Amino acid sequence: MVCRNGPGHHKQEVTPMSKRKPYRIVRLVGLDLERLLEDVREQRLVLGIDVGKQRMVMSVMNECEAIVATLGWTHPEQTPAFLSAVESLRAGAAGVQVAMEPSGMYGDALRSQLLARGIEVSRVSPKRSSDAKEVYDGVPSSHDAKSAAIVAWLHLHGKSEPWPLKSEHERQLKAALQMLAVHSKQFAANRNRLEALMARHWPELPKLLTLGSPTFLELVKEFGGPAAVASRWTEALQLMVAASRGMLSDDKVAQVLASAETTMGMPQLDEEVELVQELAAETRRNQLAERRARRRVCELAASEITTARMQPLLGKSTAAVVVAATGSPLAYDSPGAFLKSLGLNLRERSSGEKQNRGLHLTKRGSSTARKYLYLAALRLLMADPVVHAWYLAKVKRDGGRSKVRAVVAVMRKMVAASWHVARGAPFDASKLFDTRRLAVVT
Repeated sequence: MVCRNGPGHHKQEVTPMSKRKPYRIVRLVGLDLERLLEDVREQRLVLGIDVGKQRMVMSVMNECEAIVATLGWTHPEQTPAFLSAVESLRAGAAGVQVAMEPSGMYGDALRSQLLARGIEVSRVSPKRSSDAKEVYDGVPSSHDAKSAAIVAWLHLHGKSEPWPLKSEHERQLKAALQMLAVHSKQFAANRNRLEALMARHWPELPKLLTLGSPTFLELVKEFGGPAAVASRWTEALQLMVAASRGMLSDDKVAQVLASAETTMGMPQLDEEVELVQELAAETRRNQLAERRARRRVCELAASEITTARMQPLLGKSTAAVVVAATGSPLAYDSPGAFLKSLGLNLRERSSGEKQNRGLHLTKRGSSTARKYLYLAALRLLMADPVVHAWYLAKVKRDGGRSKVRAVVAVMRKMVAASWHVARGAPFDASKLFDTRRLAVVT
């Protein structure tokens, strides 16, 4: 085999796998391995793998971009046969490289098995694979065999990166962050359901007690509605004092008790009371579990020096969550790369006459990290006069249409600053914002 001018220009002297179409999938269980080894002898191969829940497809591509074979197997039943075939190819060919497209966590077990056998694995971005589907063969279609070929092709063109297994500490951080995300989302969803039920049966209560606060949840979990509170007001009073740790004023307690007797809500059936109690109990459980998960994230991230450096700017919990979601900021070569890892880089969609549609966040990466960063940005703009002045000016420039967009802009600048702070630089708002145009003394 002779390749002229590298990938894309080749003269093939061997017809691989007879005259079959390159996208035709051959089942691994019926593969003539000896014949395949004859076809690839002394060749350098890239094995591009398209990962599915159970169905895996591999494109065997040589360095001249010719598809030698397309193999399919069922995971995990036939994966041992796949691993054996890969080891045979590695022994018979001049070199074997494996490239995969991450599909959630479905390919992690396969990657682990390959790495355990000393076979290096590279990762190809799903976005690159999607963008390349028409560039590769001129057809905008997509199917498993073609996706596997695209993965191998992109790897040959240097559009991949090494994909080693994460360290034990990184895996612990990731698991803790996922646990935090699970309970955080469940808490928010159940709190919203509880809000709807209270609007029906006790609309005054969310105006008196913060929706989702421990006092609110403990009261509703125990009594289920206003009727029980009105008939057992002494117990309700004691519970509110205990749940709030004495922080709830006597006047507020009296207002809650009075609203239970005079509520404008719809009277509850026994089943509706039980529903409210069960939902409040589950919401409270999610709340406590979220707090435990957040503490665990903070404990695990505490060993990262960057976490301690970013805490004065982001706060303890937010700094820990960011490190858990993205790894150390020191691993990124620019603030822009760090922004991108958090899904805070901007994308534009405009064409022809359809201009000025605005820029939008890509929102890739951890949504939990973005949630914590948004809250940190709110705290920062309230605490720092320079940031607050810039925020007000931004809202004014935008015509007052979107305060949320201005908060997101602060968040992006804050993340960019945290990249420098993680490297030991002190936070200085005047370096992020042009103080000469702001009505603030620094």
